[in-house]
Amino acid sequence: MLTTPTPRVLVADDQADILQALRLLLNDAGFETELVSSVGGVLDRVVERPYDLLLMDLNYTRDTTSGREGLELLDRVRSHDGTLPVVVMTGWGSIDTAVEAMRRGARSFVQKPWDDLTLVEVVRREVEEGLASRRRDARLAREHDEARLIQRALLPSAMPDVKGCSLAALWTPASGIGGDCYDAFRFSETRVAVSIADVVGKGLPAALLMSNLQAAVRAFSTAAAEPHDVCASVNRLLCRNIASGKFVTFCYAVIDTDAMTIAYANAGHFPPILMRADGRAEQLATTGLVLGVTADWTYTSGAIEIGRGDRLVCYTDGITEALAPDNGEFGEDRLVDTIRAWRAEAPDRLARAVSDAVGAWTGGSPQDDATLIVAAIG
Repeated sequence: MLTTPTPRVLVADDQADILQALRLLLNDAGFETELVSSVGGVLDRVVERPYDLLLMDLNYTRDTTSGREGLELLDRVRSHDGTLPVVVMTGWGSIDTAVEAMRRGARSFVQKPWDDLTLVEVVRREVEEGLASRRRDARLAREHDEARLIQRALLPSAMPDVKGCSLAALWTPASGIGGDCYDAFRFSETRVAVSIADVVGKGLPAALLMSNLQAAVRAFSTAAAEPHDVCASVNRLLCRNIASGKFVTFCYAVIDTDAMTIAYANAGHFPPILMRADGRAEQLATTGLVLGVTADWTYTSGAIEIGRGDRLVCYTDGITEALAPDNGEFGEDRLVDTIRAWRAEAPDRLARAVSDAVGAWTGGSPQDDATLIVAAIG
C-alpha cells in the first residue's frame, strides 16, 4: 500500500517563541516542520533539501519594520526554486509590503498575530496547490520532451547527395519544439528538391501544424510536380485544416545540376539567398501568397541559372530577426555578409558559420526558431 509523504514545511522567523508556536500548530495539523531563524539559514536549507512550502517572516533583525530584508530573501529563494510555494508573515499589517511580496512571487499572506485555523488552512491550501502544480509541470515537461523527440524524428535524418550538389541543414527550435520545418527529396542523380517553412506562432500548436504541413509536402513532392503545383496542393490541404488567423510561409526549390537551374515557388517566405561564386548575391523572390489563407490562390514558379561554386541558403526569420541585447536585429545585410565570407566552404561549415554569427549576436539567447538549409553547387 502506497503512503503519501508528510508535507515538509520550512518556517523562518527571528523570534524563538514564534517558531515554537508555529511548530506545535503545524505538527498537530499533520505537517513535518523545520525551523530556521536567519536569512542565511533559510537559503542554506532550501539549497540542501526540497520543501513543500516556506512560511517566512518579512522582518528580521537587521530591519524590523519595512520588510526589506524579507523581500530580498524572497527574491533569492524564488531565484533558486521558482516552484516553491511561499507564504509570508508580518506583524505590522502593511498592505503595501504584502502586495510587494505577492508581486515578487509569494503565494499568500498572513498577518501577525495569526488565527490558528486560518493559518493552517492557508498552509494546507498552498501545499496542495503547489504539489498539484509540480505534478502538472512534470507531466508537461515529459510531454514536451516526447514532442521534441517526435518532431526531430520527422525531419530528415540525413540530407541527400546528388551529383554536383551537396546539402546541409540546421534546425534550432527556441523552446525545444517549434514551427520551423525543412525537408529534402532526391528525384534523380542530378535533381533534388528542398523545402523550408515557418508556421506562425510557437510551441506545441505551431509544432502540430508543422507536422501536418510536412506530411502534405511529402505527399505532393514528386519528380513530375512543378514547384507551383506543390505550393497549390499543399495550400488547398492546409486551408481545410488550419485554424483561423494561422498561416505558413513556405519555399520549395528544385535544384537540377544537369540543366544547372533552380526552379522554385516561394509562398511568402523570406527569399532564399543565392550567393554566386564571385560574391554577388541574388534572391529567390516571392511568387505567391502565404499558405493557409486562400484555398484557390494560383501560385507561379520562378527559375534561375546556377554555376559551380554557387551557394543557395534558405532560412527562417529566426536568423534575420534575431535580437541583440540592445534589441537590434541581425538583419539580412549581416546574413549576406556572413554567407559571402564563407561562400567557399562546405555547406555544413557555412551553415555553422551563420548559426555561430547569430548566436554571437544574440549572446546565446535565441528568441525564435531558426532553420537553415545550405546547398553547395559544384
